[in-house]
Amino acid sequence: MDISGEQVKVPRHVGIIMDGNGRWARKRLLPRNAGHRAGVQRMEELAVHAQEMGVEYFTVYALSTENMSRSKEELDGLYNLIRSYFSKSVDELYRRHAAVRILGDMAPLPGDVAEKLYEAEVNSPGDATFHFQFAINYGGRAEILRAVNDAALLAHRDALEGRPPARYTDESFHDLLYTKGMPDVDLIIRTGGEERLSNFLLYQAAYAELYFTDVLFPDFDTGEFDKALLDFSRRDRRYGKIRPGE
Repeated sequence: MDISGEQVKVPRHVGIIMDGNGRWARKRLLPRNAGHRAGVQRMEELAVHAQEMGVEYFTVYALSTENMSRSKEELDGLYNLIRSYFSKSVDELYRRHAAVRILGDMAPLPGDVAEKLYEAEVNSPGDATFHFQFAINYGGRAEILRAVNDAALLAHRDALEGRPPARYTDESFHDLLYTKGMPDVDLIIRTGGEERLSNFLLYQAAYAELYFTDVLFPDFDTGEFDKALLDFSRRDRRYGKIRPGE
């Protein structure tokens, strides 16, 4: 892929921490949920662009476990955005051969919201060429703890049936995570000026490249996304190895 005359290595899996919606709204004297609406529009644009650029997996941090403590007014606004998006936009995703997966615990969500998310997953095309993940009520620590508890339950079942407990490998443990069957994230982009992962894909980000920008998410357009891809392309990913001759 060529951007501005420079050859670009497109990451297979991109994750985005969509930060800055509230500050974007406040700068314009708008309510916070107006910022979230603008963020959803930007997210849709970036997903289309990422697919066109050749990204195969695109994961957005839509609602963290920590976000669940926000005010009822803000959460209700976010739930309404989820309802609207998954009612109006999911068929267009399918037409673009995109599959939807939800990462996170849907149990605490309003019943109709959880149902829409479930339907979006199960109705996804089986021949998808693009995979769009929504991290909703998601936290990396909670995901790992959930996997550990599942592993313990499996070990208990093995013991009751007289089998030795399984010894987990990285691959088999990954199968207990929400991201089962997905490649680890190659590039994590965080908008809004903060420089931390904030509990996002902690296990999967072991060798991710991190890209931080001060641009607030509603202003993070396709040109800004391409800057992140260019930056990714210029990095030397050695995975703990050394360069020849070092």
